[in-house]
Amino acid sequence: MLDYSFIEQPAADEISQITDLYRGEDWWKQEGDNPEMIRLIVTGSHCFLVVRHEGRIIGMGRAVSDGTSDAYLQDVTVVDFFRGKGIGTRIVDTLIGRLERDGIHWIGLIAERGSHPFYERLGFSIMENAVPMLRVKK
Repeated sequence: MLDYSFIEQPAADEISQITDLYRGEDWWKQEGDNPEMIRLIVTGSHCFLVVRHEGRIIGMGRAVSDGTSDAYLQDVTVVDFFRGKGIGTRIVDTLIGRLERDGIHWIGLIAERGSHPFYERLGFSIMENAVPMLRVKK
């Protein structure tokens, strides 16, 4: 049985499990744990969804937004063992449903590492005349 739930104030064990998901995708490059940063990621998101199996977090996704005009999906992932079972699709659908209930209908994302076919199946399309860009202070 899987449990899909939004969290707003993560407990210490949830922070640890979320950190493990970020590391599993190589999105967490910092040495050691930084529970405060994970707490801020969760609390600063418009919404943060986790999927639990037998009490363990095995998937997540979040939306960042101004709460009015638009939103971006980020950090959608499911641990390898549970992939291919529709969990990622339900994460995205649940996030979209929440955003639409909140009155937000312009929803974007950046598909990484060849994941765009997954998002295309869910109704997303490549933005014409747009190029994702990034600035990281070194």
